[in-house]
Amino acid sequence: MNDESHSDATLAGSEREQIEAFLHDNRTEILHLLDGLTEEQARRRLVPSRTTLLGLVKHAAFAERVWFDVALAGRTRAAMGLPEAVDESFVLTDEDTVESVAAQYRQAWADADEIAASFSLDDLAIHNRRGPLTLRWIYVHMIEELARHAGHGDILREQILAADDCPA
Repeated sequence: MNDESHSDATLAGSEREQIEAFLHDNRTEILHLLDGLTEEQARRRLVPSRTTLLGLVKHAAFAERVWFDVALAGRTRAAMGLPEAVDESFVLTDEDTVESVAAQYRQAWADADEIAASFSLDDLAIHNRRGPLTLRWIYVHMIEELARHAGHGDILREQILAADDCPA
């Protein structure tokens, strides 16, 4: 990524352009968590929870699918192959690799953008457990969730690279 973030480049954009730019920046940060890591490093657990760098990216793909494919587009978790319990979205299988999970996230991100494109910020997502919510709310929630997880990931990544004596 170049030095200028999407949000910096959109200082004078419309509300939607600015929200989408912040979301884009956070999505990019999530993907960068895996940059240059080995499979072992990406799977390494440093905390008692299931949180790993690879698991964070897998969970981010889950969150994109739940909020856009399910809540906004009305698909079911079962049809999407998504777990019902959020904690299960961090569980890694033997088939999960840095490459495959990053590709799943990129696809979930692209699908989310395609779904959201036909809605206005004030349009309601009616297919969720909380009741009707606007697309604006979903965008802001996703920015919040991805920023939090990117921060978790930054700390884990720093610890992994320091333990392995790798440059950051």
